[in-house]
Amino acid sequence: MTKPVVYAGSFDPITNGHADIIRRAARVFGAVRVVVFNSPCKRPLFTVQERMDLIRQNTADIPGVSVDSYGGLLVDYLEQNGLNVVVRGVRGPADAEAEAAYAHANRLLNPDIEIVWLPADPSLCFVSSSAVRESFSYGRELPGYVSEQTARALRAKIAAVSSSRHTKGPETK
Repeated sequence: MTKPVVYAGSFDPITNGHADIIRRAARVFGAVRVVVFNSPCKRPLFTVQERMDLIRQNTADIPGVSVDSYGGLLVDYLEQNGLNVVVRGVRGPADAEAEAAYAHANRLLNPDIEIVWLPADPSLCFVSSSAVRESFSYGRELPGYVSEQTARALRAKIAAVSSSRHTKGPETK
């Protein structure tokens, strides 16, 4: 049995760019474990479980994909699971520079880790979860950036968050 490669991120939410990298990684490596990281530095819109569910919905047609979550360092996840290959999507020069620093740090922590970069499809180079969240929060959608399942989840989540803000009343300090 082939060991899966790991594709890790916050996936808040999964975009068509993420799904493209997962599809291509599965085709090249046979098995991909998508790991949703719960970073204390970020304030996600979706819970970890909601993000995992959206990934499963968006990758149901891709053989060899599994989904997991983790709350620590990627290197620790890899070591605990006996894995050592990570796939990263790169959208352009800025991503490449950031990913090089990220790869270097992980290799310092564990020299057995290999990072494989897959360039983004040119039609998806400008897709980002933060741009998607922001545009949806203002009632605007970015066509082609997310699947219909993800768009529905975004609409529902933003409506629920907006509704809960309006029913709480004024905030006090």
